[in-house]
Amino acid sequence: MTNTTKIQKNGKEPVVVVENVEKTYMVGGQAVNILKGVSVTIYKGDFFIIFGPSGCGKSTLLHSILGLDKPTKGRVIFSDHDFNKMDEDEIAAFRKTKVGLVFQASYWIKSLTVIENVAFPLFLMGKLPSEAAKIATEKLTLMGMESWSSYSPAELSSGQQQKVGLARALVVDPDVIVADEPTGNLDSKSGEELMELLVRLNKEQGKTILMVTHDLEYMKYANRVVHIMDGVIVEEFDGDVKSKIKKYMISKRGAAVAKGVAEESDADYLKKTIQ
Repeated sequence: MTNTTKIQKNGKEPVVVVENVEKTYMVGGQAVNILKGVSVTIYKGDFFIIFGPSGCGKSTLLHSILGLDKPTKGRVIFSDHDFNKMDEDEIAAFRKTKVGLVFQASYWIKSLTVIENVAFPLFLMGKLPSEAAKIATEKLTLMGMESWSSYSPAELSSGQQQKVGLARALVVDPDVIVADEPTGNLDSKSGEELMELLVRLNKEQGKTILMVTHDLEYMKYANRVVHIMDGVIVEEFDGDVKSKIKKYMISKRGAAVAKGVAEESDADYLKKTIQ
């Protein structure tokens, strides 16, 4: 654990602190800088979104935050744990109990039912089957998926599978729910339903949400957003995120239109996207 002084914001303590993180990979004998001195703090109760285009470094940043990929320079402190002072096994054990993960596509043990898949993280923690089943049922009920408990995950729609994936992320009562492009494979209706569930968890249960997306449409759900480009955080938004991002993106695209490098329809699209 670290002795770093906790700097509160609006009475909220930091959960994740990223300090001057750089990440460099060697590709064909050349050093490629993916993250270039990124610093950001996520506070307890935040609905925090990292957004940017493909290849901007947002996935690398997320992997650094999760301890899946150690920074070349800088450090990540997660719930008072300095990952630079932990080995891979210690980080994995930490992640198993402190982080709930929801990916773009859910991964299942095909031989298990929905409820068995949801309960599986609890089995790994040594919970009795009866206790694990009780907790799994509670989380499935919260997601409106309890009637599908005995089905195989493969029998569910993509939207239903993501709800079950969110239930599985919740069974360990994590400090942070991390959602990596969770709506990427969903239609608009299913995507909105999943986002509404995340908002409920954030507002009603105080869960900290960290979400990565390239979709501007979901910025309106966050209370804090960072925009990453070419491995650098170029803008941060908090408070009235929706209107601030709208003005920011319209101004950016408006400048591009004026220079003749973007279509007028692009600016019109952005005006409609964040409503």
